[in-house]
Amino acid sequence: MSELAVGAPVTPLLVRPTSISLFRFSAVTWNPHRIHYDQAYAATEGYPDVLVHSHLHGCWLLAAVRRWIGDRGRVEGFSWQNRHFAVPGDELTITGEVVEIDGDRLVCELRETNQDGVVCAPGRAVVRLKPKEDQS
Repeated sequence: MSELAVGAPVTPLLVRPTSISLFRFSAVTWNPHRIHYDQAYAATEGYPDVLVHSHLHGCWLLAAVRRWIGDRGRVEGFSWQNRHFAVPGDELTITGEVVEIDGDRLVCELRETNQDGVVCAPGRAVVRLKPKEDQS
C-alpha cells in the first residue's frame, strides 16, 4: 500500500509524561492550575496523580502528524477532544490513518491511547501536500 493512500498508517509516536515534563509545560504555558503539578491537590479532586494538560494531548497528536508528513506537506487544519485523563508514568501511543484523499489534501484520523487501550484523545488533521518538486 502506498504510504499516502487511504488506510495508510500515521507513524506511531510513543510518549511517557513525567511530573517534571508536566511542571515544565505548566511553566511555559503560564498555566497555574495546581492539578498539573501538585499531587496532593490532584488527589483532592479524585485523581491518582497530577494530570497531563488538555493542550499537551493536542500537542502530541499534532507532533505525530508533523513527524509523519515531514517535508512532504503541511498541516492546514487540526482538532482534538480530551476524553480521558493521563498521568505521569502512563505510556501514551499516538496512532492514526489516512481516511480521505482529495487531490493534494489528506485527512487523517488520530488516536492517543494509554497502556490499557483507553482513548485519551481522538483527533483529526488536514494535511496539504507540497508539489513533488518542492519536497526535500
